[in-house]
Amino acid sequence: MKAVEVDELAHAVAGAGGGALSMALTMPLVTIATRLQVKDDSAEQAGICEKVKEIYRKEGITGFYSGLESAMYGMALTSFIYYYFYEVTSRATMRVRKKERLGTLDSMFSGTIAGSMTAIASNPIWVVNTRMMVAKSDRSTFSVFLDILQNDGFLTLFNGLKPALVLVANPIIQYTVFEQLKNFLLEINNKEVLAPSWAFLLGAIGKLAATGVTYPYIILKTRMHLAKGEKKASNMWELALQTMKKEGFSGFYHGIGVKLIQSIFTAAFLFYFKEGLVIWSVRVLRLFRRYNQRIKNYL
Repeated sequence: MKAVEVDELAHAVAGAGGGALSMALTMPLVTIATRLQVKDDSAEQAGICEKVKEIYRKEGITGFYSGLESAMYGMALTSFIYYYFYEVTSRATMRVRKKERLGTLDSMFSGTIAGSMTAIASNPIWVVNTRMMVAKSDRSTFSVFLDILQNDGFLTLFNGLKPALVLVANPIIQYTVFEQLKNFLLEINNKEVLAPSWAFLLGAIGKLAATGVTYPYIILKTRMHLAKGEKKASNMWELALQTMKKEGFSGFYHGIGVKLIQSIFTAAFLFYFKEGLVIWSVRVLRLFRRYNQRIKNYL
């Protein structure tokens, strides 16, 4: 199947499915990374092994899957929005520039548009997810969402939006590296579609570069998602100063080891599943559109 036959919606649906599956597979690493990021008492800062033992001792195996429901919702939504707007923007750019493939700057432009839309639309679900993972409760995503609205207010759902917008640089770096390496491989192999195994490897490389550069902002975003009451910093820069004062420079890199591992595998599985699911997405959407057209003709 040629790449030109795959429309924006098919890419978005495949991305959503790939995102949900990748999150389900790597959720234990996500939980460990998040717990390490929010710990701000350097005297009690636990290492990775200690944190794993603590979670297992207090919560059992299920503790590693705290917030799985909202995480899968969030990843599916994030991936759907990102892939949809990335494809729309990139295709428009190629039409205007009369190109068959995106250049580096074109990829960065498309990534900026897609990343900004994604950050704004998905921030509430990630606020809910972060609180569910750290609170260690069995409550549903919807009940935590309502609790935030009732006790903290609507705007709390957008805590951490500024660092999230800064973190648009993360997917820009990730997808630019991925797209350029993908274009290179497709060109030298004279193919139209990337094999899932190659997508896994290139996705890992792209995420390694992106997370390594933007990790301090990931720390700030996670902590702002949890902020409430009098302890809440008024803005990102105030939180950054608090972190530096209490924990020093190393405070911006708590849990980076496990976060790198988690991010790399999540991204790698996302690209792997997405490239594999895109063909099925085309088939499903094609059947749906035919069925919808038949209903219209019947009416």
